[in-house]
Amino acid sequence: MNVLLVDDDYFVVSALEQKIDWKALSFEQVYTAYNIAQARGILQNHSVQILICDIEMPQGSGLELLAWIREEQYSIQTIFLTNYADFNYAQKAVELHSFDYFLKPIAFDKLTLIISKAAYQAREQQSNEQAIREGQLWKKNERKMVEHFWQKRIKAKSAADPASIALSIQEQNLSYQMTDLFLPVLIHLFPYDRSLGKEDKDLFDYAFLNVLSELFQHPSFSVETVLEHKDYSWVAILKGNESFDSSIMESICSSFIAKANQILKCDVATCMAASAWLESVHPVIRDLLNRNEEMVKQRNQNLWLDHHPLPEVSYTPPNLSLLEELLNQDLPDAFLEKTTQYLHTLVQGRVITASVLSQFRLDIVQLVYAYLKSKQIQAHKLYTGRVNDQLFIQSLNSIEDMEKYLIYLVNTAADYRQFTEQPQSVVEEIKQYIETHYGDDLTRTSLAEIVYLNPDYLARLFKKETGVSLGTFITQTRIQAAKRLLETTSLSVYAVASKVGYANYSYFSKVFKQDTGWTPNEYRKERDSSRLGGKRSSATS
Repeated sequence: MNVLLVDDDYFVVSALEQKIDWKALSFEQVYTAYNIAQARGILQNHSVQILICDIEMPQGSGLELLAWIREEQYSIQTIFLTNYADFNYAQKAVELHSFDYFLKPIAFDKLTLIISKAAYQAREQQSNEQAIREGQLWKKNERKMVEHFWQKRIKAKSAADPASIALSIQEQNLSYQMTDLFLPVLIHLFPYDRSLGKEDKDLFDYAFLNVLSELFQHPSFSVETVLEHKDYSWVAILKGNESFDSSIMESICSSFIAKANQILKCDVATCMAASAWLESVHPVIRDLLNRNEEMVKQRNQNLWLDHHPLPEVSYTPPNLSLLEELLNQDLPDAFLEKTTQYLHTLVQGRVITASVLSQFRLDIVQLVYAYLKSKQIQAHKLYTGRVNDQLFIQSLNSIEDMEKYLIYLVNTAADYRQFTEQPQSVVEEIKQYIETHYGDDLTRTSLAEIVYLNPDYLARLFKKETGVSLGTFITQTRIQAAKRLLETTSLSVYAVASKVGYANYSYFSKVFKQDTGWTPNEYRKERDSSRLGGKRSSATS
């Protein structure tokens, strides 16, 4: 597969040549052109499947080039690069069936995935064109039938009898025999750190399928289908011409992992079941999926289920007393070092499963929560939000994910404990919140949630640091705000009461008078007369 880069800016072309790993994307030749005339010459003399082109150029636009490509009926996937977010450009690009429209400056990681997706579609187009030339249009429909057939095998909870399988093959006109040999391969992706997996999953999935279709090739087998079992967990069904050679499969999976690391910017774990005849493949698939739920994945490694049976183990916790002592001594690094040692001991002894990891996580969470509670910190409030939830869910996927969750859990606790040990900082944050939200419904409980502390503890801390109670400070802040509004606005007293957090006017008037000696109306009149008196005195003098 070949690509043509077209831009009148030499530095843009040079950057595309150097910063995209074309070899990793399986491109054999990268052609370059700096105007439309040069680009046409290359397209007339060379086979090109992907075009990456600027739109605005002095000697003709990229849109004109694509229009010419369509007239000449070249099968080329076109990606436009432009400095201008112009609707007319985008509309014309869509009309000419361009593949994508990309605004500069170029984010090379995302552009790599877009190119990978375009390459996948180019291969699909070549395959369809070949099928047309060979008079085999039914092959496209056959792929859908094959996908449907295997979806049923993967989703079914119980195995179909051989007669039902044979009937499905006959009804869907599939070229399967009951004695055909199949190998299910489970591929789990970890798109959490550096990849675009979470930002643009459709693009990420296209790039994944492109890498897989390129690497999972060998004369001894064919890839029948690749289906997403659940998010980022895929099942590939391979059909063997003969028994599967474990060394060949190991090599293919290792190459796939390396390229996925490079192109998709994510880690991968592959797991292969035993091969089985068609009539008995369903139990093998179910076992693979069930074992996947209980297995702790090892990133960037291949695993054969036959070689690594799940251990029958009971959970033996780490030294929880020692870990508790390290927390109380405010030694988070030592705590994390001990938990990491424990996890790697489990891995080395092959006594780790998702159940064991889940029980370990429960013990550690309870330890940290108890530690925070002893410091009057409300852990269930501190650990809320998307980051916590995501890390918690992912923590059972692999040792690396568990370590990442523990780092977040323990460091968050240590950092917040350090913050609460500075009472002035806590009190200052509460005071600032009250001064900017005095119109809200403020209670000890709601204020304690802001700093994740026990309400009674916060109240004692606040009074110790300021000399006044929380309730008194709230009232003082509201009355000061009411004074400013009465002095500087024409709002009614009822409106002022509402703005400073008092729904009951009579209560507001009572509190105001207790603090100032005047009712709100009397205060406003007094301030107005004082200002008028000051003006008269100034005029007289």
